Amino acid sequence: MNNINNIKNKELITSKDIGTDFSYKHEIVWKNVVVFAILHCLGIWGIKILVTGGVSWKTFAWATVLMICLGQGITSGAHRLFAHRSYKARTPLKLYLTLMQTGSGQNSIYIWVRDHRLHHRYSDTDADPHNSNRGFFFSHIGWLMAKKHPYVKEFGKNIDMSDLKADSMVMFQKKYYWYLYGLIAFFIPVIVPWYMGETFKNSLLVCYFARYILQLNGTWLVNSAAHLYGTRPYDKNIQPVESWFVSLLAFGEGWHNYHHTFPWDYKAAELTQFLNLSAKFIELWEKWGLAYDLKSASPEMVAKRILKVGDGTHYYLGNDEDKLGVTAIGPLHPLNPTYNVTYPAPNTILSEAGLIFNQ
Repeated sequence: MNNINNIKNKELITSKDIGTDFSYKHEIVWKNVVVFAILHCLGIWGIKILVTGGVSWKTFAWATVLMICLGQGITSGAHRLFAHRSYKARTPLKLYLTLMQTGSGQNSIYIWVRDHRLHHRYSDTDADPHNSNRGFFFSHIGWLMAKKHPYVKEFGKNIDMSDLKADSMVMFQKKYYWYLYGLIAFFIPVIVPWYMGETFKNSLLVCYFARYILQLNGTWLVNSAAHLYGTRPYDKNIQPVESWFVSLLAFGEGWHNYHHTFPWDYKAAELTQFLNLSAKFIELWEKWGLAYDLKSASPEMVAKRILKVGDGTHYYLGNDEDKLGVTAIGPLHPLNPTYNVTYPAPNTILSEAGLIFNQ
């Protein structure tokens, strides 16, 4: 059976074009299914305690601080700093973001960045770890419950990671990730409220399990909803969309059509003023001298791209006809998670070279 799978994998890998082969069936990893099921059950229990006033205001405040700080470890850290090099960080900020990313519990920076660069280069194809063409569930969490597609394994080997291999801080975190995770993601978040008088059970359920699954699902929505439900004002030829709803929950990461059009922009969006907490933090760090060399697309470059390949729904440079070509289940408003364009999503087929990718 293994020989047959190896032959099939070789045939897939030698294909000249990369798209989505719907005849391919991912093999479920049941251990992961059980782990995520337990995490979500305990997380929902923690959320119930949190929203029903089962913890003190100090625990509530601590959980909120954790959500914001650890979230920035992913958005401003792993994503905008390490994956795309959209700005540079001085050592204190880099260390802070590395620690916060560790506490977020989404694997080491090295692995996170490798998967994300692969996602950008082969976006929405079978070489994309969370290919959105396989549906909401797969791109949201299902990809973590199944064995990787052969394309993901093969083309992932070719992703340039030389910058991170040369980064001693990143490689130290990779080597000692699980020890650091136990301390930063589990022990400190749980022990602080307990020390302040919270019960250990509530501290564990709220500050670890509830916080963890809320952050995980916020990140996963960028992979799922922000590739499926929204508009494409910057490039109608790619799958990612603009989602106000996801940006609200993921600190500005839902302006995804813009981000895939200009992946090197530190804002990951055209604007910083609206639902983009991560960009605001980066700008604040710049004022403090901790961040520098912020990269951004010029207004002229953005406008040119909108007029050339946008879908006509841009809030300023769009047109009324295309803006009306939007539908939703319920209120027709961008904050509605089902707010979506009515034209068919683009069919992504790439050569082995993949998409042009700027770090």
